[in-house]
Amino acid sequence: MQSFILVGLGGAVGSMGRYAVALLAGRYLTSSFPFATLAVNVLGSFAMGLLAGWLARLLPAWGEEARLLLAVGVLGGFTTFSSFSLDVVGLLERGAGIPAFAYAFISVVISVAALYLGLVATRGVAL
Repeated sequence: MQSFILVGLGGAVGSMGRYAVALLAGRYLTSSFPFATLAVNVLGSFAMGLLAGWLARLLPAWGEEARLLLAVGVLGGFTTFSSFSLDVVGLLERGAGIPAFAYAFISVVISVAALYLGLVATRGVAL
């Protein structure tokens, strides 16, 4: 139960951070390009890299709780793209280059296709 609380609290903080970035981008950027999402994905991925390295080297005694709160909770709430990026890099570091690129490609293509199918299902017509 404690792990769910840690993830939930962190997720709330991360989601509020994502919303704050969207508000700032909406205020200062007038482009229709999704800069807020791009910024969240890049910042979240960079933060996940820092956090994963930090937890692995500096905090083994309480690393699991910190990982749940910060990586799964805060960064997962901020952007799940950071977890996706960590998965891809983990595969690459283990020498699984083909599975890493397959995972990345399939994740993006299948996810976009699934979103499209969900829209088609609710609209009843093709986009």
